[in-house]
Amino acid sequence: MAITLSKKLKQKQNIKLTPSLKKSIDLLQLSRFELIKKIEKHVIENPFIEKEDVALDNQESYDQDFNFDIESKATLRETLIKQLDDFKINKNEIKISKLIIDCIDESGKLANEINEIEEISNFLFKENEITNCLINIIHKLKPYGVGYRDYKECIKIQINNRPLPNKKKSLINSILSNEKMDDIQQIKDSFLKEGYSEEIFNDALDEIKNCDLSPGLNFERIEFIAADLKIIIKDKGMNVDFIDESFPIIKIDNELIENVKQELKSEKNKDLLEKINEAKWLLSSVKKRNDTVQKVGEYICSKQINFFGDNPLKINTLSNKEIAEAIGFHPSTISRILRHKYIDTPKGIMPLKELLITSVSKTKNVSSLQLMKLIKDTIASEKKPKSDRKIAIELNKKGLNLARRTISKYRKKNNIPSSRFR
Repeated sequence: MAITLSKKLKQKQNIKLTPSLKKSIDLLQLSRFELIKKIEKHVIENPFIEKEDVALDNQESYDQDFNFDIESKATLRETLIKQLDDFKINKNEIKISKLIIDCIDESGKLANEINEIEEISNFLFKENEITNCLINIIHKLKPYGVGYRDYKECIKIQINNRPLPNKKKSLINSILSNEKMDDIQQIKDSFLKEGYSEEIFNDALDEIKNCDLSPGLNFERIEFIAADLKIIIKDKGMNVDFIDESFPIIKIDNELIENVKQELKSEKNKDLLEKINEAKWLLSSVKKRNDTVQKVGEYICSKQINFFGDNPLKINTLSNKEIAEAIGFHPSTISRILRHKYIDTPKGIMPLKELLITSVSKTKNVSSLQLMKLIKDTIASEKKPKSDRKIAIELNKKGLNLARRTISKYRKKNNIPSSRFR
C-alpha cells in the first residue's frame, strides 16, 4: 500500500478576545462600588490618569458613602470557578459551568431560567446539557446550595451534601416535597401516623432550619448598594439618567504624556508605554460601560413604565434576548451588564434585572404573576376540583402552550393545594 503526501488548505474562522477587550467585558459586570474602587486604584498607580476635583459637598458625601479600605475577599464567582479544577469534566462542561456561574446572583440563586441560559449561549448548548451541569457539577460546589432555583431546592442541595444517614435525608426530602408545606403541624401529624417518632421528626426539622437560604452572601465582596441610574417619571413620559454624583471624574494628563513621548524617542520604555495605553483604555472603557448601562436601563424602563404606576400586574415580559436584539448587543453582554446594577425608582432602589420578567409561555407574553392570576381565577370558578393537567388543557385553549408541571409550579406559588385537598 503506497503512502502519498498531499497539501490541503482549509479556511477556518475563529473569534479570539484581545486582552483589552477581555478587560472591557470584565468591566461591564462590575458594580458601581467595585468600579469606583478600580478607578481609585488606577489613579494611585498610574501617573497619566488625573482625577478632577469636585465640589466639597459632593466629595464629603462620596467619602461617607464608600469605604475603600475594606479588605478584598474572593468573590462567589471566583470561588466557584476555582473549584471546577477539582472535577474531571470536558471542555464543553467547563464552558457550560462557567456560563451557569455567570448567571448566579450574589445570594447564590440561579437568576436565569434554563431556557434563558440556552439563549445566552446562542443555543450552542441545549437545555438538557445545561441542566445536567447544574445538577451534577454546580450543585456539588461549595458553599453548598448555590445554583438553587427555589428555596426548597436550596435546602435539598445542602441536605444532600451533609454527612447524614440516608434515612434522615429521605425523611427531610419527604417533608420538603409535601404539598401541605404551609402547615407544619399537619405535616408533622401525617408523619407521626406513618410511624415516625416526634423526636426524629423534630431532628429532621432542625436540619432544615439550619440551612442557609442565601449561601452566596458569605463570599460576596460588594459592601454597598449604590444605584447607577435614576428614573424620573414625568407627565408625558420619563427620563433615565446616569447618576454622576459621587462618581469620580477622570482625565488623561496629556502634558505629561507629551513630555514622556519626547523622552521615549531616545530611550524606549515598555512599562511607560503600557501605562499610557492603560490610561487611555480606562477612560474609554469606563465611559462605554456607563453609556451602555444607561442605554440598557432606558430600554428596560421604556418597556416597564407601567410597573411604576399603582398596578404591578401591568409589568411586561422582557428577556435578555429581546433587549439584545433591540439595542444591538449579544445576550451574554446584556447578562453581564445587569449584574449588580441598581436603579433608583419611585418604588425605591432595586436591581435592574428585577425589571426583567420571563414569559412562562413560549407562544404568548405571559408573566408569572399573570399566570398565577389566571390559575387562581380558573380554580375560583371551578364547580369540581380540576387537576393541574385539566387546568393546563383549559388555558392552552387560549393559546398559552403550557405544560402540566408549569401549572403545578405556579399553583404552589399561589399557596393553592392540589385538587385532592381542595
